[in-house]
Amino acid sequence: MAVIAESGSNPDVDLLYDINGLAKDAPHWFDRAMEFVGEYGLLVAMVLLVVWCWWSVRRRGDEDVPATMAALVWAPLAAAIAVLVNVPIRGFVERPRPFLTHQGLDVLVSGKTDYSFVSDHATITMALGAGLFVANRRFGAAGIALALAEGFCRVYMGVHYPTDVVGGFALGTAVVLLLSPLATALLTPLMKAVEGSPRVGWIVRRRSARVGLVPGGRASLESEERDLAA
Repeated sequence: MAVIAESGSNPDVDLLYDINGLAKDAPHWFDRAMEFVGEYGLLVAMVLLVVWCWWSVRRRGDEDVPATMAALVWAPLAAAIAVLVNVPIRGFVERPRPFLTHQGLDVLVSGKTDYSFVSDHATITMALGAGLFVANRRFGAAGIALALAEGFCRVYMGVHYPTDVVGGFALGTAVVLLLSPLATALLTPLMKAVEGSPRVGWIVRRRSARVGLVPGGRASLESEERDLAA
């Protein structure tokens, strides 16, 4: 009853207590695992997923590789822009962390002194997930799932309200989708230039795939020499 009295009729606070209440009933080792996953683990997983997507696209070597790589490069850039956009939003809203205004929360991470709205972790992971979805739907779906898990962890840890997380999801997605046409138009020619470079072309397309596409390349010359010998 104390929790109900503290939260009142605010569904945002009610959901905060419901999700964070799971931490009170969980074993200590599980809370420590959730602390690591929510603070660092899922961010690292998102970075690894972006790298995996890059490796897969590069190895596949389709004709639209430069455009896909442009979308893939845009994902982390969009995440960075979204975090910068969040700076004035936090300063304008000035929402304290939930554990500062509500009692009885099980806070798994100490030392959080900045404002709560919106969640940087939710913003970054969803921007990366949405950016991945623009580049590759299969990897993007996995990225969005990781972002949703990150949002749950932030509330579970007692450091964010659910609406902080939803706001981060909205901000990250909006930055990715609204600026994606401009970013793709600027980055696709750059990726094509990188692809044609003999030194750094491997970043966009693996060497074997690039050689086969270059007229008069070494693979073509070797094929012509075999035809002449025959």
